[in-house]
Amino acid sequence: MRIRVPASSANLGPGFDALGLALACYDEIEVEVTEGGLSVAVTGEGADSVARDDSHLVVRALRAAADRLGLALPGIALRCRNTIPHARGLGSSAAAIVAGVAAGYALAGQPLDEDALHLAAEFEGHADNVAASLLGGLVLAWQEGSRYRALRLQPHPDLHPIALIPAGRSATATTRGLLPARVPHADAAFSAARCALAVHALTTDPALLLPATEDRLHQDYREAAYPATLHLVRALREAGTPATVSGAGPTVLALTTDAKLPEIDLTGFTPHPLPPTHGVQITP
Repeated sequence: MRIRVPASSANLGPGFDALGLALACYDEIEVEVTEGGLSVAVTGEGADSVARDDSHLVVRALRAAADRLGLALPGIALRCRNTIPHARGLGSSAAAIVAGVAAGYALAGQPLDEDALHLAAEFEGHADNVAASLLGGLVLAWQEGSRYRALRLQPHPDLHPIALIPAGRSATATTRGLLPARVPHADAAFSAARCALAVHALTTDPALLLPATEDRLHQDYREAAYPATLHLVRALREAGTPATVSGAGPTVLALTTDAKLPEIDLTGFTPHPLPPTHGVQITP
């Protein structure tokens, strides 16, 4: 099976662990069931650092899906071609998880369903990135008890995101550790209103994106991890361009409607236009 899975940007400002957007940068894998053993080949991003054994994230997700579906896998041959930057806030781990889960479902002859989303989200610990890579477009993710769920929405056709990607990396576990256990009630209310507005702006009225992407819930608390990222977010916003930290950072996502950036200092960041895109694709 061949699996093609997109990058994603989560949070989109106020939608912490709730909003995600699939972006047109893709990892591709080919997986084959063999008579025994495991072989993993990796080219592109992470080729010099990712595991080649059972700890490889795609392999782990694939085996979990196979176990869930009762599929026997005597051996696996996996080939990965990675283009999603690692540890930059563009959902590389979520893409790997979705690729593995999708491969397991495909090999079992089963369509992707809500159980596939839940399994992928269990791996990630939240559903926004995996839902975007699985479903495509704009996603709204939530939990009902211990169950992860998500809804796909269609982004407005005038939305032209630009990812400004730095050379430096960040770790989600580290940046989550910077978040306080409690936030002021006023900030929570502010973020709830802005998250609702963001859904409307991203799907219906992009003219509202600047106020809709304001955040008081997580971005400022993480500034110590990537001060240059927050500096660029503020500079873009002051110039009238809606901008957020992409996921756990340090990439900045500019949500433009004309695919243009203002004339400000982008030193240390490389802009990459990444349009909204479809979800995971599977071919025999």
